[in-house]
Amino acid sequence: MLVRLQGTLGRTDLVQKMVLIPAPASNGAEDSEINLVVGYSNSPSSQTALDLTLWIAHQTRLATGKQVTVQVVYVIDDGIMNRIPVFDSGAKRKAEIKAEGEWRTSRTAIAELETATKAQFGTAELFEQADRILWNARCMAEEWRGSLKTHLRFGIVAKELKEVVAAEKASLLILGCDSATHPLVRQLGTPFPCPVLGIPSVLEGE
Repeated sequence: MLVRLQGTLGRTDLVQKMVLIPAPASNGAEDSEINLVVGYSNSPSSQTALDLTLWIAHQTRLATGKQVTVQVVYVIDDGIMNRIPVFDSGAKRKAEIKAEGEWRTSRTAIAELETATKAQFGTAELFEQADRILWNARCMAEEWRGSLKTHLRFGIVAKELKEVVAAEKASLLILGCDSATHPLVRQLGTPFPCPVLGIPSVLEGE
């Protein structure tokens, strides 16, 4: 699929630039379902990453006939939380402040919000912003007629992305990072459970 995209854009080096972390050694098993995880922050590069993820998901479903789920992950970083008094207290209890909202988008593009946990911290603005960002991601994906889930996470971005990738047995992680030297990519480390793709500047300009 990436080779096809490369040919369409007339870029012979596109695949090489997009692969930030290569695929790990295969265990030979094939999953009946395919999960594509995208790190999303509402930035232009992450919007491009979401567009690319939806395109890959559509092409994969057509080519394989398998169930393909796009998983959008938004992480509120520790640095932001620590500026809020309740998050900076000694009784932080990280496990209790993780909240995950999942929208499962049906073929009629009507989403249902499944709230796994709700955190009440008196930080309405923070959660309203997160809700707007994830809602924007869902709106961008309205034409996607597959399964769409969104995750709201709290903590260190690289760590939270790793946890979602592991929990969902992701086939691919797509980020808005432009190179393998990006700090976030370095924090993910290697080996990584799945290949990681980025958005090189040449792709953002198309």
